[in-house]
Amino acid sequence: MDRKLTGNLFKIPYYLWIILFVVGPILLVLYYSFFDIEGHFSLTNYQKFFTPVYLKMTFSSFWYAFLITAITLLISYPVAYLLTKTKHKQLWLLLIIVPSWINLLLKAYAFLGIFGTYGAANSFLKIIGIGQKQILFTDFSFVFVSVYIFIPFMILPIFNALDELNPALIDAANDLGASKWTTFRRVIFPLTIDGVKSGCQVTFIPALSLFMLTRLIAGNRVITLGTAIEQHFLVTQDWGMGSTIAVFLIIAMFLIMVMTNTRKRGV
Repeated sequence: MDRKLTGNLFKIPYYLWIILFVVGPILLVLYYSFFDIEGHFSLTNYQKFFTPVYLKMTFSSFWYAFLITAITLLISYPVAYLLTKTKHKQLWLLLIIVPSWINLLLKAYAFLGIFGTYGAANSFLKIIGIGQKQILFTDFSFVFVSVYIFIPFMILPIFNALDELNPALIDAANDLGASKWTTFRRVIFPLTIDGVKSGCQVTFIPALSLFMLTRLIAGNRVITLGTAIEQHFLVTQDWGMGSTIAVFLIIAMFLIMVMTNTRKRGV
């Protein structure tokens, strides 16, 4: 059998998967977005999306996603850099990644206990003399838990980029009299920017559509597009409006993927 024909046959399952589980659901969401709550074909949902309520919700979603991504990056980059310098770096990396294997819901419930009135966090505040505080159901708790969840996904691509960095380039910068900050700014960071982009991509996109943590950890104080979609589908039963929000969310995610594209193009 011709090698090219064999290769095309092996592509069939891939294309079927993409059509059934990627293209199909997107087209279905797009279809439902053109129907109002009574099932009539209408553009009302799109008009409603551009009202102050939904625009404010969109801004809030992007703001929290940006905040979570920025904090995660500020923590993850130094950690990834230190990991590349340790003796058993693969073991330490594994220990960081292992918590990501635990179900998200279980981790959320664990933080309900930690941040609760009689949890470990308030017990520590009492010991140091600050006293009991309302930690749960706040913006702080939502951002803190989100950052904790996304840190492994940010560290891994940055670690890989740093680990593949040629040490001779750093030695050359040092030999030419560059300071540590200059070496980082002009050599290390630019050469690991693809890892940073990948980490930001896998953090920002899921953070943009968070809904479970907004309910359990933030107590619905934080309203995002993901929360709105859940409410429209499960509470108000307005599938059309929920689908419309999902359409704009998909567009936003696609644009972010394009902007953070790390594919190397041939010269």
